Amino acid sequence: MKRTLIITLEYPPQIGGIATYISGYSKHLGENVFVWAPKNKEAKEEQNVFRGEPYFLLFWPKWFKLFFQIRKIVKREKIEIIHVHHVLPVGHIAQLIKKLFKIPYLVFLHGTDVQVAVRTKRKKKLYLKILKKAEKVIVNSEYLKSQVIKDAQNLENKIVIVNPCPSDKFLQMPNADLEKLRTELALDGKKVVLTVSRIAEGKGHSLFLQGLPEIIKEVPNVIWLVAGSGEKSEVFWQIVREKNLQNFVRFLGNVPNGELQKYYNLADIFLLLTHKDKERDLQEGFGLVFLEAGATGLPSIAGISGGVEEAVINNQTGFVVDAYDDISVKSAVVKLLQDETLAKTFGENAKNRVEQEFTWEKQLKKIL
Repeated sequence: MKRTLIITLEYPPQIGGIATYISGYSKHLGENVFVWAPKNKEAKEEQNVFRGEPYFLLFWPKWFKLFFQIRKIVKREKIEIIHVHHVLPVGHIAQLIKKLFKIPYLVFLHGTDVQVAVRTKRKKKLYLKILKKAEKVIVNSEYLKSQVIKDAQNLENKIVIVNPCPSDKFLQMPNADLEKLRTELALDGKKVVLTVSRIAEGKGHSLFLQGLPEIIKEVPNVIWLVAGSGEKSEVFWQIVREKNLQNFVRFLGNVPNGELQKYYNLADIFLLLTHKDKERDLQEGFGLVFLEAGATGLPSIAGISGGVEEAVINNQTGFVVDAYDDISVKSAVVKLLQDETLAKTFGENAKNRVEQEFTWEKQLKKIL
């Protein structure tokens, strides 16, 4: 294994799909792997993980502060290849390192980073230059590959799809007293719908709340278990209060990735009504949480958005619906909560698919 430096602006204990993706694959690359990530007061010291502040406050370009840190690591650790996450601005640094030390780099794209990079002519030009000089461009889905090719047709042969993979722990039973936790959350005798996501535009929390009263009429013992927080949390709670849904929603707040497994195992179905983020014109790149749910044997209900239909196979591992179609959402939720045989079949299909296709050993063979 070449001595590899991964540069990322998102890494645990930061919560989110990108941080989880990077942490997961970095631990399966083998020896001689180093990571640079931003400082985080909650982070524990890890071997070969370097942390720092990426930006100058006054000096321009601000990212030059990170360049000096990376140059030092490259020389000290005798780095042979760099993995770039967050193409802008990290790609600038990789280009400079390549020019100075002849060290090649790979660019990993996740979804929103691409959509942001092509918004202005200036950014798009810089983004395409970075991709052109990369050894390979790694994307997480067929959907994202198609989006990249729209702007970089001549780079198609460089693009490799490496899907995100859930941690192996999701395939195992959690080391936790589930019955005790079920009682603490007042879930005994309940049908549990779980959502794990930032509470943000494009994730569909408000849309599901609007339709939840109609679902309650069909499944009066339903409970919605919500893990996550975000900029739309206040709107979320306002709707909960307006519709008197306090007894039907259990809010967990931010849950560390290492604690999520037990909540998946308390649920009957997983739901995330992804849709286009109209405020920022963004779509979902893939949706790792759907694979985490599948690994624990849960069927999923997903909203149509970006690469989500690659994570959830409609009518096989769950249902993919229009998040704005209340009738379709209600029908999917009620069907899976009432038809235990169908829910079990979808859940088993999802778990088998994860075990066969979404392991780091299989995915990383594409780039090693």
